[in-house]
This record gives sequence, C-alpha cells and structure tokens, in this order.
Amino acid sequence: MRLEDERLGRADTTVRGVGASLVPGDSDARRVLDALAAAVYVTDAAGKITYYNDAAAALWGYRPKLGQAYWCGSWKLYWPDGGPLPHDQCPLAVALREGRPVRGVEAVAQRPDGTLVPFIPYPTPIFDAADRLVGAVNMLVDVSDRREIERAAQRLSAIVESAEDAILAKDLNGVITDWNSGAERLFGYVADEVVGKPVTILIPPDRLDEEPEILRRIRRGERVEHFDTVRRRKDGSLIDIGLTISPIRNTAGQIVGASKVARDITERRRAQERRDLLLREMDHRIKNLFTLAGGIVTLSARSAETSAELASAVRERLAALARAHDLTLSRVPGSERPAEPSTTLHALIRVITAPYDDDQSEGRARFAITGPDAPVSGRALSGFALLLHEFATNAAKYGALSTPTGRIEVECSEGDGQFTLVWTERGGPTVQNHSKSEGFGSLLARLTVTNQLGGELSRDWRPEGLAIRLSVMRDRLSK
Repeated sequence: MRLEDERLGRADTTVRGVGASLVPGDSDARRVLDALAAAVYVTDAAGKITYYNDAAAALWGYRPKLGQAYWCGSWKLYWPDGGPLPHDQCPLAVALREGRPVRGVEAVAQRPDGTLVPFIPYPTPIFDAADRLVGAVNMLVDVSDRREIERAAQRLSAIVESAEDAILAKDLNGVITDWNSGAERLFGYVADEVVGKPVTILIPPDRLDEEPEILRRIRRGERVEHFDTVRRRKDGSLIDIGLTISPIRNTAGQIVGASKVARDITERRRAQERRDLLLREMDHRIKNLFTLAGGIVTLSARSAETSAELASAVRERLAALARAHDLTLSRVPGSERPAEPSTTLHALIRVITAPYDDDQSEGRARFAITGPDAPVSGRALSGFALLLHEFATNAAKYGALSTPTGRIEVECSEGDGQFTLVWTERGGPTVQNHSKSEGFGSLLARLTVTNQLGGELSRDWRPEGLAIRLSVMRDRLSK
C-alpha cells in the first residue's frame, strides 16, 4: 500500500524534490522536520539514511554519518522479546522491500551506552510522480513511559491477584466490576458469577442499610477504614470481615467507583473474646485474692502476739495460697502448661505439705494419702489450701511433724454425696491439753467449712496424736 491520498496526498513538487535528493536542504519541509519533537529520518530507495532530525539522534544516542548508515540509525536493534533484529530486517527495510507502510510493530533500540529504548516505528515508502520508489520516511515514537506504566500495571495486577485479602471494585451504582482470587476464596463466588451484579448479594438483609451510606461517603471522596461488619458467602454462611474502602478516580480526577479490601477477622474476633474472658477471669481472681488476703491479715492479727509473728504467719499463709493457686494456672486460656480440667484434692494436699516432707525417716514419706480423689476449684480451693496449711503448720509446731519420726495419714472417703477427709497424726509428742480459745484455725474452719462449704469439721486430741475429721458435700468442692 502506497503513501497516497489518505496519508500525505500524491507526491507534489516538495516530495518530488525530496525524492530527487532525499535531503530537504533549507526548505520549509526541513525546518518543519527539524522542529518536530518526534524522531524522524529519511532514506533513499536502497535504505541509506539521507536525513535525520535532532529527536532521532537523541533516541539513538549518537549521530550516524549520512550516506553510510542503512535502514535505521540505531546502534543495535532487538525485538520486544529480546531477540536480535538485524537492520536489514527492520520495519523500514520491510517497507522499502515490499513498497508498503508497516504498522503495528514494536522494536527496541540499543544506544552505544547500553540503554534500551522501546519504540513504535511508522515507516512509509515515498514514490515520485511516476510511481517509482525513491526512498522512505520513518517516525519513531519512544514508548518507554508507556512500557513502564504497563509494567507497573502488570505488577499491580499480579499483586492484587495473588493477595490473600479479598479485593474487589464496584461502580458508583454498587455494581461489581472487578474480583480477585482472594475474594473468590473468601466469599465462594468466582468472578464470572459476581462481576456485573450488585454488591448487595454479599450483604445480609439486616445490614443492607450500610451500602447506601458507604456509597455516599465514597462520592464525597472519603476513605472508609477499619470498618468491621458481617458479609454473606455464596453458601449463605455469615463471616466477620474488616473492610477498607477507597474511591477510584479516572484520569480526569473524577470519582467513578470504589475499591474494597476485605479481610476475614473471625480469628481476631475469637482472640478478642478469649482475651476478654481472660481479663474477666483475672479481674475476678484478683478481687478474690485481695479479699482473701485481707481476711488472712485480719484473722492472723487476732492470734499473733507480736508484729514479727503476724508478718511470719501472713507470709506463710499467703505462700500456701500461691502454691495452691499455681495448680490452677493450667486452666487459664493461653497458658503454656498442659490443659487439665481441674485441680484435685490429692494434688493440693501434696503441694501444701511438700515443704514439710523433706525430712524422711527410714526411707518412709512423712505423709500418706489414701482413698478416692476429687476435683476442687473456685473458692473451695482457697479455703482448703488455707485449712491444709494450718493443719501442717500446727503439726510442725506442736504435733507429729515436730519430731523426726512423726507421720501424718490423710484418708479420703465418699458416700451419699459427702466427701470426707480424716487427718491423723502419729509419732508426735503426747497430747496433754489444748487451748480452748478460738485461734486462726478455728476461725478459718468456721468461716470456710461451715459457712462457705456447708460442711463440718471436728478435732479429736488423742494421746498418740491429733485427728481431724472434715466432711463436706462433694458438689461444693467445685464452687
């Protein structure tokens, strides 16, 4: 196809003049070509370059000698895929060889310094008045910026498509226009099922009023961040999500739609609920411990005769509570300890009496625990810990644990909903008398066993040692 009426018109005297020498000289045509920002050069019928403007020299990165360079002034040429492009096969050489303009082709010029410049050529053969091929003119359009934009768009598209979050776009009427793989995973719809449909297919009926407000804010150019809500999957199930919504603008800066980034926050919600539960549990426990500590100080003060005795008693009783409390930490959410349903009474006895069981006689443990075990938790745990601590402390001061050979037997039994613990001391000093006053142990027994647990506690001061019988309703051990 020749460059005729539909391009520059049939060759006139100016074109014929160029056709004669293919050098515009001082003509108006040359001044026009020199002033163009686009790279333009001219060759004769053999492909020898007879003219180029400054823009062409800038694109090539150097100035080839006129009459010596052929087909293109570029140092080297490549196809867009990186393959070498010989000069005699470049688009202008094809235009001359086939006598037709070449369009829709891209190439890459390499400058002497190694810089690569992608460009689109527009080679067009030139004919004289007798329709003889006399040369060609070529315009090279640098598309480096466009290529960079295209690469950036491709990178962005790849990022959006591979994102774990659901990313979708909608127009100002709420119609879905774009849908990535993350959205498919989150909501269960493939793109073909939702593109072109209203975004309300994802919104539960009781939350449909959210969409008009979101669109109003988007039209005002506002960005909606950290919006937690509920959306509906394809299978009808509901999911907690966090939304970030941003306006989409066209090249003129006009708002034409909105992009949405949706993230599944189900685990975050569950973690928040677990944290809230833990905080409530901590609050409850701390208040109980403060109340219990206050009670220990008050009761200890009634039987202590000196400040040192009071400090020692309070310290030891609080330490016993700490050891008992340590048994329950495994039940706190998030604890690294193995999960257990509850502490047991046998475990509590072993923990409280452990400090007194380090001196064994003839290889025998000083404590023996027999009978059935039972779970113990809640307020009952603190009460039993203090009672057992008092039993062991008194035994160490006055009873079986005050002698090297003394031993204590703890026998458990149950029946008719009752759980009974019998603490029997043997091998201690002979019991001759006992105080009739109400000490800490008696106060604690009355407040804990009788009032709190609805049980009974009795003591039998036998000559061979003290025997304590504690009986409570079994179901009260976990309250």
